[in-house]
Amino acid sequence: MTRGRRGSSGGPQGPTQRQLRMGELLRHSLSEIMARGEFRDPVLADAHVTITEVRPSPDLKNATVFVTPLGGLDANAVVKSLERARGYLRGQIATKLESKFTPDLTFRADTSFSVAERIDELLAKGQN
Repeated sequence: MTRGRRGSSGGPQGPTQRQLRMGELLRHSLSEIMARGEFRDPVLADAHVTITEVRPSPDLKNATVFVTPLGGLDANAVVKSLERARGYLRGQIATKLESKFTPDLTFRADTSFSVAERIDELLAKGQN
């Protein structure tokens, strides 16, 4: 009998414990770095960004970071600025993280809140 590999793609088994732990460590580290606001980019210097989730790959060498800007800022502009600053962010994380390597970061706008709002609207219409 062979054992199948567990994936992070949200398949039947979901992410491993290592992936979940690394995701939370990355999320907390990024939140601390973002709270300090030490960015040269004017979009990031004035932005308040919430890091909603971090999904590391199964080998922990890549991670997708989902962000939501607060205060009505353009999510795409913030994501582009974070992509430009990812080398700096990765270096800052490397000093905080006790790991063999620091994952390469990819940033995406988190749309789960708008999707949830849309579902609530549809459910409200169905009740009337």
